[in-house]
Amino acid sequence: MTNATSYRSAWDNTVGTSTSWITALFCTAQCLVANLAYSMILADTFRALLQVAGYTLSRSQTLFGAMTCVILPLCLLKNLSSLAPFSLLGICGMIYTALAMSLRYLMKSYALPDGKFVSKLSSPQYTPSFGSKGAAAVFHPSSLVLLCMLSAAFVAHYIAPKFYVELYDNTVSRFNILTFSSFAISMVIFLIVASMGFLTFGSNCDGLILNNYSSEDKIMGFSRVAVAMSLVFSYPLVFVGARDGVLDLLNISKSKRTNANLNKLTITLLSCITALALKVKDLSLVIALAGSVLGVSLIYVFPALMFRSAVLNQKKDGGDVSNALLMEAKLVTLSGIMGIGMGAVGLTMALTGKR
Repeated sequence: MTNATSYRSAWDNTVGTSTSWITALFCTAQCLVANLAYSMILADTFRALLQVAGYTLSRSQTLFGAMTCVILPLCLLKNLSSLAPFSLLGICGMIYTALAMSLRYLMKSYALPDGKFVSKLSSPQYTPSFGSKGAAAVFHPSSLVLLCMLSAAFVAHYIAPKFYVELYDNTVSRFNILTFSSFAISMVIFLIVASMGFLTFGSNCDGLILNNYSSEDKIMGFSRVAVAMSLVFSYPLVFVGARDGVLDLLNISKSKRTNANLNKLTITLLSCITALALKVKDLSLVIALAGSVLGVSLIYVFPALMFRSAVLNQKKDGGDVSNALLMEAKLVTLSGIMGIGMGAVGLTMALTGKR
């Protein structure tokens, strides 16, 4: 419908070029927030792994060491094609983690009062705790925070045009298969991890669920290794999107994007991300805020505006626009409005601490 090759160009071809910087800003911010979340997870994960190895470091020391010695060299690479095979490693790591969490739940290793690892938790705040509201709690407005977090977890819409263009034999049917299968696999993994985490620890689930598990739990220790490896090799792929987004927003020409300038920008951005990760420790808050503002906009609001504009532009130009397509445009617009409402409530709940 738009013949666009990027999220921004889709906006250009439908809504207009004068406001396309807004979508570029949100896409760039999404990548930067993802890198911030990765940094926070790596700090906690590496710290736990080092404790098992007998090294006691503070969170700040661990974060600074990981960013300086591991992440920075990878982000300075100019060709990231060598990291592509590690995507499969990351998927395998997530599957292992889901299975490990399921095993620990079924074995009741953390069940009160005498689970195998209950007395070996690193902090009392990780002790399992369950309320009495039951399924009725789903209808509380605070549950919208979860929906906003899921918006952050599943947001891939801003790179969908790139995936379609680069897909081998890129037909709509093949792209639909790719989209459905990818989201289905992700949904199953997320569902297992979220369910097993909550069923094991209840309301005391940490923003990074692996923090709940004892450092003496070897099965979950391998999960920490798997997650760390996954994020380490995924980090540069997301960071490149953030860095390129900043360059586009600043209207830096291709001729000025020399290796020296790219290196300076890389160091600057990573320094800012590291500084934020040192101060911000609540991962669930970061994900909730990102989902309620960035995720909701990129998934519900912006696509609705683009589709509505595309249909109206087609009708204005004398194209064949059926009543069904016009109705679809209205329904999509309604979903965008509902997305705004969901994001507003979720944002309020997250900021007031009612999570």
